[in-house]
Amino acid sequence: MTRVKICGVNDAVAFDTVIATAADYVGFVFFPPSPRFVSPAQAAALSARHAGGPRRVALLVQPDDDLVAEVVATLRPDILQLYAPVVRVAELRARFGLPVWRAVGVSHASDLPASADGADALLIEAKPPTAATRPGGNATVFDWSLLAGWKPGYDWLLAGGLTPGNVAEAIAITGAPGVDVSSGVETAPGVKDAAMIRAFVAAVRS
Repeated sequence: MTRVKICGVNDAVAFDTVIATAADYVGFVFFPPSPRFVSPAQAAALSARHAGGPRRVALLVQPDDDLVAEVVATLRPDILQLYAPVVRVAELRARFGLPVWRAVGVSHASDLPASADGADALLIEAKPPTAATRPGGNATVFDWSLLAGWKPGYDWLLAGGLTPGNVAEAIAITGAPGVDVSSGVETAPGVKDAAMIRAFVAAVRS
């Protein structure tokens, strides 16, 4: 079964909806320029609404160790998701003892990584537009046919521009073992829609 991550959750309705749909992961964004930004305390308060359920993923962009330590101590996430150089994967795994995912931008077949470089999984998504102020969550789709028949030998999730209307096609083309959505289930930047979250998960599960 294809795993589902709903990322950028920042309010109670969205969080409760993710729980109700039995998604596999719920992501919290700790990057102030993002419209989905939450503080560690806000994320912890949302997470505390329901015990168990989806694994909590902390998304961090070029973080220093102090920020990661605060997030880990406050939220107690299950996974760290990084937009950072490869070397940070090993450093943060060693210090905090948590699985680490790393995001990789793709626009050509040559961008597909030959290995996970020590990460527990990779997020494969479109490279951000030139004028983008954040590395992900830009609703940008790349050519999924680049992934047709791709068997990398490590765990990965497909991200970038996924919506309830196109996610089934994306899975059929790429064979992705997991999918990650953020802006594709929003009515405005940072505003999650419960009906769209339910529709996205239903489309994946079907």
